[in-house]
Amino acid sequence: MLLQKTEKARLELSPGVRTLSLRERSLLLLADGKPMADLQAMYNGGGAQIVERLMDQGYLTGFASDSVPPSAAPAPAALRSLAGTRMYLFDICERMFARRNAILAENFREALRNARDRDSMLDVGEALLQEIGLLAGSERAATVRERMEQLLPAHSLEPVD
Repeated sequence: MLLQKTEKARLELSPGVRTLSLRERSLLLLADGKPMADLQAMYNGGGAQIVERLMDQGYLTGFASDSVPPSAAPAPAALRSLAGTRMYLFDICERMFARRNAILAENFREALRNARDRDSMLDVGEALLQEIGLLAGSERAATVRERMEQLLPAHSLEPVD
């Protein structure tokens, strides 16, 4: 089964709204069109409980992979935000560095908290990508870069809250 964000999820991911935990929000960012099993495997299997909770609370819906999603997907531009990009980078930082290098992880967390515009977000993102390349290789860094570019608004003066 594939998962899709509901309107409630889109509202949760909009700037200035924070009712869910960092892990729940990160999982929501990745949810649209992803197989349920992929998301359930996140966080060393803890994703299963998060997916179940998000579905129960109306943030996610499922649909068969051979069918059309229950509602038309929003325009990609509607899903792009600096806040969403920052949440994604926080999640990557936690997964890649928190256990391996706590000092580096804290430095990235602080830089992400202070990144309030597109340029500063890109600067932090590039530094993060360099470290990911060193730690996990260029393919992993390229995958993270691709997702980051999908989440970033094209040109924005949007502040990050």
